[in-house]
Amino acid sequence: MFKKLCSALVCAMFLLGLTGFASAAEPETVQAKLAAIEKDTYGQEQTGALIDRINKLEKDYDGTHRQGSMMARVDAVYQEVYTNSGKPSVLAELNAIEWNIDHEVSMRSVDQRVADMEMKLNGDTSEGTYQQRIRNLSQFSFGTTTLPMNRVTVPKDTLIKVALVTPVNSKNLKKNDEIRYKVAQDVVVNGNLVFAKGAPGDGIVTNVKQARNFGRNAEVSIDFRRTKSMDGTYVDTFIGDEAKKEMKQLAIAGGASLAGIAIFGPVGIVGGAFIHGKDVDLKEGTEMYIQTKADTVLWGVQTTLQ
Repeated sequence: MFKKLCSALVCAMFLLGLTGFASAAEPETVQAKLAAIEKDTYGQEQTGALIDRINKLEKDYDGTHRQGSMMARVDAVYQEVYTNSGKPSVLAELNAIEWNIDHEVSMRSVDQRVADMEMKLNGDTSEGTYQQRIRNLSQFSFGTTTLPMNRVTVPKDTLIKVALVTPVNSKNLKKNDEIRYKVAQDVVVNGNLVFAKGAPGDGIVTNVKQARNFGRNAEVSIDFRRTKSMDGTYVDTFIGDEAKKEMKQLAIAGGASLAGIAIFGPVGIVGGAFIHGKDVDLKEGTEMYIQTKADTVLWGVQTTLQ
């Protein structure tokens, strides 16, 4: 535990330039939207003619084909899978069911998650569209096909505890590398679960400085830009003042002083030899805090958790 606290505060102190300004914008082209849906549905982008790929998605989700242009048809599937307007999206419902079964959501594809939950609940996978199978899972899990989900406003600067999925090592990283992480602890707002343990997030390396002589430590700048909420929406996130305060308080509560946490050592010369600066080396599973960038309205699962 103490090691994780140390790592978290080291991250706050030495990973510079962490404010997130990237927008979780919706893809604009047919190809980009199609690829996004396929990655979340099957685990990877599919190959072949665009029309065949669109036909497959429509068949797998709804069992029928739509009319209209390719863009209109892809838009319709995209709205179904991701958009939370009058009702929760497919991903929102799937997350709610998975969390109700495992108290954690996974970073796997829709296809894998549906099949795994069917095996846990029924001992076998079933036929039918994803929509039908998700409704059946909802009935088994919650006892109803109407999920206990509510709209809730998640305030700006809401803290989210996360854990690295991608190790952060200054020797191996370069600018524009992707950093993956996941939510490490459920986040509840007004009695509704809005970020579930296990939900994915992604950041990007914006700068890397290697360790140098005279004790000049390495620096890795990361934009922890977006984190997936319970309803499948990517929310803009970053390491800001509230997150840094939380990491500092956790370290102090664990019995560490700020001087003790600054494990990279002093700048100077020892025994007549140059001190080489320390590398940034944060293992997979290292925990830290990030925070939401703005007020955001999300669908959450009603819960008695605090």
